[in-house]
Amino acid sequence: MKLSISRYNPERDAKPYLQDYEIDLCQSDHMLLDVMLRLKQQDNTLTFRKSCREGVCGSDAMNINGRNGLACITPVRGLKEPVVLRPLPSFPIIRDLVVDMTHFFAQYHSISPFLINGDSPPGRERLQSPEERDMLNGAYECIMCGCCSSQCPSFWWNPDKFVGPAGLLQAYRFIVDSRDQATPQRLENLNDAYRLFRCRTIMNCSEVCPKGLEPSHAIEMIRLKMLKELP
Repeated sequence: MKLSISRYNPERDAKPYLQDYEIDLCQSDHMLLDVMLRLKQQDNTLTFRKSCREGVCGSDAMNINGRNGLACITPVRGLKEPVVLRPLPSFPIIRDLVVDMTHFFAQYHSISPFLINGDSPPGRERLQSPEERDMLNGAYECIMCGCCSSQCPSFWWNPDKFVGPAGLLQAYRFIVDSRDQATPQRLENLNDAYRLFRCRTIMNCSEVCPKGLEPSHAIEMIRLKMLKELP
């Protein structure tokens, strides 16, 4: 298999460049990450993130042949060669395929990603009906890999102002949670020309989400709720 991987060492390189590799596939190579781990045995300077290898942690998000995805759940035998691997677009590069996600997580924390409820805690748990629990489907599964925000042009241009699809999906998750009591404050926090309304509904986010979620739908639902509930 032929691969072309973006390399960048800030201590040595003026800018990123592509380095070509060639490696024979083994019977045990099912996913792209399997090949990359063996490739690292040949070149231990190659730098990338990985952890769970099951599409749950989101650590190995990268741009694969022009499309964001997770290396650990990308079948290697279906890829067009040479396989071109680049770091997630729009994020500053730390080294090779590792990016700085500081702005990404700052926007995530800006939406207060936790339950807000001023009532005294019940003896056991805050109950929901099955219908109320179903409202969270399609939002709580987000693994914060950054694939969607990195593929979003609005996030490219305004990462310090636009919350981004991942952060807005998380905001929606708490806005529709029947146990949360801060919906007016959450909507007011997003009522800004940049934080929410910079989304242009290009749908890149939904296209590349490795969990099959639709941040663009969540964003539209927040807008509709804002129209109904804010003065």
